[in-house]
Amino acid sequence: MSLPPIDEKYFTDFLVDLLNIPSPTGFAEPAIKFVEEELSKYKQLKLSRTRKGGLVAKWEVESGLPPVALTAHADTLGAVVKEIKSSGRLRLSKIGGVQWPSVETEGVWIFTSKGEKIRGSILIDNASGHIFGAVGAETLRSDEHMEVRLDARTTSEKETRELGINIGDCVAFDPRVEVTNGFIRSRFMDDKACVANIIAAIKSMAESGQGPTRTVYFLISNYEEVGHGAASGIPSDVAELITVDMAVVGHGQESDEFHATLCIKDSGGPYHESLNKKMRALAEKHNIPYKTDVYPFYSSDGEAFWRAGGDVTLSLIGPGIDASHNYERAHMDGLNATTNWIMAYLLES
Repeated sequence: MSLPPIDEKYFTDFLVDLLNIPSPTGFAEPAIKFVEEELSKYKQLKLSRTRKGGLVAKWEVESGLPPVALTAHADTLGAVVKEIKSSGRLRLSKIGGVQWPSVETEGVWIFTSKGEKIRGSILIDNASGHIFGAVGAETLRSDEHMEVRLDARTTSEKETRELGINIGDCVAFDPRVEVTNGFIRSRFMDDKACVANIIAAIKSMAESGQGPTRTVYFLISNYEEVGHGAASGIPSDVAELITVDMAVVGHGQESDEFHATLCIKDSGGPYHESLNKKMRALAEKHNIPYKTDVYPFYSSDGEAFWRAGGDVTLSLIGPGIDASHNYERAHMDGLNATTNWIMAYLLES
């Protein structure tokens, strides 16, 4: 069986649009709604929501085999307002594994509880080189020293509160998306690239008249970056779960941007050997370029489901993403490989 062709333009356009939708964990509804609207185009799918806002798409097939599932997450790193300083600037509390040096000087949006958007930027609190000299360069980039400078006339806590900003308001970092020479650079490729992989696979199968060999659930989760995204939302009768999430690229890693990767073990331990063997065999049968790797500082939505009591075999695949939780980058070769791997699994599992 040959795999259906991938619409690369569609994939790229969808991914760029999704990346440009702010969706820090806890505030991911706009991204989930965008994905929901896209999937509503396919009559093969029955859509529903979990109580905590995740999206479930069911592609039902009469086969006599137990269902399988795939999951990816649409929530991202971000922050909330922790304190309004006497200067009128904001101190933040991180959502997920934000690395402060990676977002220093980045533009942000503050989303107030009343639905307003206020622009700003993240700076060290002694940013001026003409005042602090080398001290600013040597200051630890930490929660204590990073602040948001608002693009509004405010020099006091009172004036900032009068803008409508309150403690707990969402702060979303600019993704800075750029597509060039086969690469896609952006914050939050983790894990919006993999959401796009799943959507592109569904589109290719549906438009080619092909479909999965058994019922499949697709869970687009919204709390992965804080550790419990797929702890709920996957039905108990599911037998196999494929987590689609980024592969770590960098020093000491086997993964690269031009392959998909099968993760054998991460910080939560090894994934399921029998399903891993199945995924390897599918990749080799369809000449899908892949590697295997181990991620020392990583956990996944699949593990969240396991820890919540999910009784499934579990594998983790995904495209190589350089500079994870920083200014990330992927290449279409690795992204296409992941989409093809998803289709091979669904069409032949």
